[in-house]
Amino acid sequence: MTSTRSLNEDDPLDDFTPRQITLDGIEKKVYLMGQGPAVIVMTEMPGISPHVARFARWVRDAGFTVYMPSLFGRDGAVPQAEEGAAVFKRACVSAEFRAFASNASSPVTQWLRALARLAHEECGGPGVGAIGMCFTGNFALSMMMEPAMLAPVVCQPSLPLDDPAGTNVAADELAAVRQRLEREDLSVMAYRFDGDRFCKAERFAAFSQALGERFVARVLPDGAANPNTPPFFAQVVASPHSVVTAHLIDEAGQPTLAARDEILAFFALRLLDRRR
Repeated sequence: MTSTRSLNEDDPLDDFTPRQITLDGIEKKVYLMGQGPAVIVMTEMPGISPHVARFARWVRDAGFTVYMPSLFGRDGAVPQAEEGAAVFKRACVSAEFRAFASNASSPVTQWLRALARLAHEECGGPGVGAIGMCFTGNFALSMMMEPAMLAPVVCQPSLPLDDPAGTNVAADELAAVRQRLEREDLSVMAYRFDGDRFCKAERFAAFSQALGERFVARVLPDGAANPNTPPFFAQVVASPHSVVTAHLIDEAGQPTLAARDEILAFFALRLLDRRR
């Protein structure tokens, strides 16, 4: 499972089918590809980069229909430092995201729940999966309030920005998610690098306390991160961060590649092996 597209050039995303989808009166562009049960791939900051698109293609190749919403940034762009920083600042003050709310869910998660519901209706199967990364990292948890969501993956959840132990999920939602995880024998997969400046150990500890053993945390050593990253990650993020995208090393035996494979296996377990 290797990518032949350059990660150093803007990705035209020409193998995806773009759709304008209106849910709850809000229209967003969503990129689709593949067949099988749906997996929603939510981009990291500063947008749908070639690395994010590569991950989406891996999900497709594993037997799923990818729904990849455009939430911010310039679709397909290599993350440059200045442009990426500007996208980051705009998202921080956007009404859709609560970048500094320790215990409140971002409003965009309501739209994403509706997308999960639509994707399930369109693709069938037992339900849908979702992966959030960085700015969207916590969103897969909030989406568990939608019954169609069965396989949430949380990668380097970075919100709230001002409270390392904050969850960016409303307390009543977290309680409801824990009840659902236990009631339906589900789990949450979560990933971060040990030295991540934006997703520290305190955040995973807070999620573990809120969700118990259903929150399955994986912490990768900093040495497992790819040192060759686009300018935004090298200059703005400036720490190991993006487990399955910019900091992934696409070589056998690498911990980041093992994390990718574990995520794909998790989606298969929940969405392929449990078809009805």
